[in-house]
Amino acid sequence: MDNCIFCKIIAGEIPSNKVYEDDNVYAFRDINPQAPVHVLIVPKKHFANILECDAETAAALTDAIRAVAKQEGVDESGFRVISNCGPDGAQSVNHLHVHLLGGVKLAERMA
Repeated sequence: MDNCIFCKIIAGEIPSNKVYEDDNVYAFRDINPQAPVHVLIVPKKHFANILECDAETAAALTDAIRAVAKQEGVDESGFRVISNCGPDGAQSVNHLHVHLLGGVKLAERMA
């Protein structure tokens, strides 16, 4: 998608603070972190949201979540993974991505 901000970040057209990359996934720090660890994990293949995701991409996202959690030191203490979907789900960028949040005890309920 030509106008997709995440596609531009993946392509290196927009700078980001990369924390992980493999053949299928790119992960970078959120510019407005909601926790000490707040990483966006984005498939390189464009999908509008999780409902469009294929099995190969879902597996790649899971592998990346595992790798980022370990790299960021939250694999044992715990973390939260969120994927917003659609306008009512508060999805602000129409490119599938997951937020990995951790580094602090998170509230049991999020508003």
